[in-house]
Amino acid sequence: MGTVFLNGEFMPMSEAKISPMDRGFLFGDGIYEVIPSYAAKLVGFKPHMKRLQVGLQAIGMGMPMAISDIQTVIDRLVVDNGAGNLGIYLHVSRGTDSKRFHAYPTGVSQTVFAFTFEIPPEPVADKQHVKGYKVVSSADLRWKRCHIKSTSLLGNVMHFQQSQTAGVNETLLYNDAGYLTEASACNVFIVQQNTIITPPLSEQLLPGITRGMLLDILKVDGHLHFEERAIHMDEVRNADEIWLTSSSKEIAPVIELDGKPVGNGQVGEMWLKAQSLFSAHKYNY
Repeated sequence: MGTVFLNGEFMPMSEAKISPMDRGFLFGDGIYEVIPSYAAKLVGFKPHMKRLQVGLQAIGMGMPMAISDIQTVIDRLVVDNGAGNLGIYLHVSRGTDSKRFHAYPTGVSQTVFAFTFEIPPEPVADKQHVKGYKVVSSADLRWKRCHIKSTSLLGNVMHFQQSQTAGVNETLLYNDAGYLTEASACNVFIVQQNTIITPPLSEQLLPGITRGMLLDILKVDGHLHFEERAIHMDEVRNADEIWLTSSSKEIAPVIELDGKPVGNGQVGEMWLKAQSLFSAHKYNY
């Protein structure tokens, strides 16, 4: 995608430059969001901005600009880059210091960077055309503040690489007690006997925007039963359905875990109902 935003200016991607002394480069000292847009319609803009604000506060930073100004920047990037199926990446680092020093500096201006990239067409509730994901599982070896959407993603990257090396799509993670946390780049839901279950929010997992929207939609609709509770991996391995949720995937059905079929190995009926609801209401957020 051609046009990007960097520190108050729009420019071609080839002209965007930051200092190697930027703390985002040196330490991964920043927060980011990825917001999907289909035909110039954003999905979950308000909750993404809320999470950005909370994440910045968690690492001792404030918002770099008013939310209305961020909206203006994103709207222009979407239009300038074709207004198709786009992901908008928004990155705020602490900024460029004159030295490499671990402590937070003072008097440094934040670096704000945003660009767009192509994403697949918006998911539809169609069992015949949806992609079935295959995953592996692994002990969660990341840090203990996974609720912060930090640009320090090496732990997630290494877990995601496990799935790529295994020739599958994702890695489901579990803690020292054997309970599901999330996946390397997604939240996770399971279905047991027509009940939708996902782990409760904690410092072990990211408060995913799609996760939160889906739970809210299910609550308002009232027809599908759901629970937020701890899920042991034994339950995951015996689940009728497993789903991955993220802004780019929405609700993605998992058909294989560690080389074994999930349920009957087919995309499930509960996934169809949940994705149908999500598709009907996702532009309300």
